[in-house]
Amino acid sequence: MHALLIVNPNATSTTPAGRDLLAHALSSRVKLTVAHTTHRGHAADLAAQARTDGIGLIIVHGGDGTVNEVVNGLLGDPCPRSMRSVPAGAVPLVAVVPGGSANVFARSLGMAADPVDATNQLIDLLALRRRRTVGLGHCDNRWFTFNAGMGLDAQVCEAVDHGRSNGKLVTPGRYVRHAVRAFFRAKREDPTLRIELPGQEPIEGVHYAFVSNTTPWTYLNKREVHTNPGTSFDTGLGLFAMRTMRVFPSLRVVRQLLTAGLSPRSRSLIRFDDLPQIRIQSSTPIGLQMDGDYLGLRSDVTFTAAADALTVVAPPTN
Repeated sequence: MHALLIVNPNATSTTPAGRDLLAHALSSRVKLTVAHTTHRGHAADLAAQARTDGIGLIIVHGGDGTVNEVVNGLLGDPCPRSMRSVPAGAVPLVAVVPGGSANVFARSLGMAADPVDATNQLIDLLALRRRRTVGLGHCDNRWFTFNAGMGLDAQVCEAVDHGRSNGKLVTPGRYVRHAVRAFFRAKREDPTLRIELPGQEPIEGVHYAFVSNTTPWTYLNKREVHTNPGTSFDTGLGLFAMRTMRVFPSLRVVRQLLTAGLSPRSRSLIRFDDLPQIRIQSSTPIGLQMDGDYLGLRSDVTFTAAADALTVVAPPTN
């Protein structure tokens, strides 16, 4: 099989030695070509060209942003009209060796967080021909692999992206600090969001909303954060939204999110799993993020679940 290894050399946990080890190990299993990204959007261009060239496998060594670019480069931007399978055509298989700070998509697939361990794991998976199909989310003419959101998390992603552009290292601690600052900045603001779900009355008075394509929603180092434990790559989308910014109700929900085995509950919490579609409108433009990438201000976004959209090299589900 001819494979393309797409490497983001600027990702948080990639190193020259690790990249060389990965390429050397993979060369024993596949006919490998290596490409390094040089600018934003480059991974998407490389992936699109790989599909045109008939490459059978794309291996991504980078963070969640690089993975997102590859997926969008492979699948393009047409919005799925239903939960039915997206026609795959000659879309290459996708495999991920973590190279970023959180690596949510790879870890949610069951890949090891350490790049060396994940490399050895991938070699075994290729030898055993392990593959599975996963669902994706779609909104704003883009695909997302694990989560999206409007409001609070988008503000955090915007701040982290700004720090990254100024050379600051991306760490879980930096995300937490930005989240606390964003919460207290937004605490006195009126809710602006209105949510529409299939077959239900619109939900008004919402401050922020997270949309999940799998669980966990994210990781803080080794700690999993589950907003929608019933959501997976094999279901529809999960919704987690809050109708309050008061400190104590918010702290109770945060404690539940960080406690293993607890399912978040609150009178102010709106939570659904397995939704085919979610429409979120805002009375004033509000931030949108997908897979940790801040995309700008939006007033009306529809999130759609697409089943069996991508075939990946990954361990089987338990």
